[in-house]
Amino acid sequence: MIFVTLGTFDMPFNRLLEYVDKLIESGKIVEEVIVQAGFTKYNSNNFKIIDFLSNEEIEQYYNNSSFIISHGGTGSLMLGVKKGKKVIGVPRLAKYGEHNNDHQIEIINLLKEQNFILSAFDYDELSMAIDKIQYFEPKKYVSKTQVIIDFISDYIDSF
Repeated sequence: MIFVTLGTFDMPFNRLLEYVDKLIESGKIVEEVIVQAGFTKYNSNNFKIIDFLSNEEIEQYYNNSSFIISHGGTGSLMLGVKKGKKVIGVPRLAKYGEHNNDHQIEIINLLKEQNFILSAFDYDELSMAIDKIQYFEPKKYVSKTQVIIDFISDYIDSF
């Protein structure tokens, strides 16, 4: 199963769902596809669309997916990265009315440069990323939270 998440931003992201529809119709995607669409209204006979999910339900879909196709929201991308999942990030773009600005490009480029995710900015790139995903080995995420906690604790203990 492939999980596609568009997040909860209140602007539509039909472009990504059109790409996924086309990839299914061409036979490039053959797995079941589940979409968390948020405020995006889209109809397809090729995949199941759920508007909103609880955090627990999203975690379950992430855990059970072979890979995730995600908008460029930090929370959605990092959930996949932290779980060690294969993720393709597709940014919402201002020029298509999908967001107010293009900050998602920066987030996706940064995570791609560090080998945490693959990226796609258009249909052809998404098609190529689908081809690469089975061989892609994402970099393992290592949390620095404990380092920060230890630093603060040591600082407090020094008084």
